[in-house]
Amino acid sequence: MHLQWLGQTCVKLQTKNLDEDVVILIDPYRPAKGEFPRYFSPQIGLLSHGTDDAVTLSQNPFVLDTLGECETKGVMVYSLPGGENNLIFKINAEGMNVVHLGKMKKKIENGDLEKIGSVDILFIPVGDGDYLNPEDAANLVTALEPRIVIPIAHQCDTDSKALPVSAFIKELGLKPEATDKKIIIKQKDLPQEETKLFVLEKNY
Repeated sequence: MHLQWLGQTCVKLQTKNLDEDVVILIDPYRPAKGEFPRYFSPQIGLLSHGTDDAVTLSQNPFVLDTLGECETKGVMVYSLPGGENNLIFKINAEGMNVVHLGKMKKKIENGDLEKIGSVDILFIPVGDGDYLNPEDAANLVTALEPRIVIPIAHQCDTDSKALPVSAFIKELGLKPEATDKKIIIKQKDLPQEETKLFVLEKNY
């Protein structure tokens, strides 16, 4: 599975179903400034806080922006309550559970935490302000116990007010395994004993 961060809470996943590449695009919201594509052509589009300000998704993809679950192109997607005006997405593909917390601002209740279940790869917003602050984000990582954690919604050209990723890294107390513009993760490569931190630089 190929993983990219495009700024704010926007993440692009590329997985395979049989011999077909399947692109999953999460939170493609148009920023107020900075560089960001005007449109995308994913097979699956996931929107955590409605369709306002979302960029154009061409080629008629499957779009999920409400609570529910669905299976399309060999990918199982669950959308779960994630606080005020926010959805959490849990995606099962290539035998891995990928969780994206959307534009989460506050810690969620324990009951909602339990609905998430096991997490292999966690995308968590860490920039404070419109997102979780680093302390709450680090505590949530401890509660969810993902095998891999990838911070998103930290400072970049389209979100200069967000805190830099270094603030979250310091709070979490883990050294990044890698910092790159794209990360490829396979099920067999998942850590077995401990959570590992990967940092994605903004890329599209």
